Amino acid sequence: MSIYDFKLRAISGKLIDMSIYRGKVLLIVNTASQCAYSRQFADLQGLYESLREQGFEILAFPCNQFNGKEPGSNAEIQGYCETSFGLTFPMLEKVEVRGAHAHPLFAYLTEQSPFRGFDMETSGGRWMDDFLREKHPDIYRGDGIKWNFTKFLINRDGAVRGRYEPSLEPGDINPDIEALLAN
Repeated sequence: MSIYDFKLRAISGKLIDMSIYRGKVLLIVNTASQCAYSRQFADLQGLYESLREQGFEILAFPCNQFNGKEPGSNAEIQGYCETSFGLTFPMLEKVEVRGAHAHPLFAYLTEQSPFRGFDMETSGGRWMDDFLREKHPDIYRGDGIKWNFTKFLINRDGAVRGRYEPSLEPGDINPDIEALLAN
């Protein structure tokens, strides 16, 4: 199995074969426009604009599984993200990213890149670790997606090369993205 074996739906409903991204570096992100981490949309858009010509794509998957921070329909989410955040990178249909009904792509991603903990060197990582352990121990357990804005970096051959937890800002991933683009 490869990332290129998946078929997805764009937020518009159009079926997309992941093989169209063969040869590109991908950042796959579960998003929520009402989440405090939605501030990361600006940095994601900046990365997309600066690196797209080099073969970089971002695929955003809205998800409402974490404190109900993405309650709208696909059309509402798309309109809000385009107007509020100026997003131009591809948005896919709203999905579940963990649990029994997790989209198969996210089951595959978490299998390929299990949870390795939060960066305890940062206040954001320590806060997220404490928050989930105290308020959502069921989410903290296991390798599943922990919260909105978990990011997976995929190389040009379709292999998962990194998992970045929500507390890590997109700009901090830039060196890893550029290294994959250089290969």
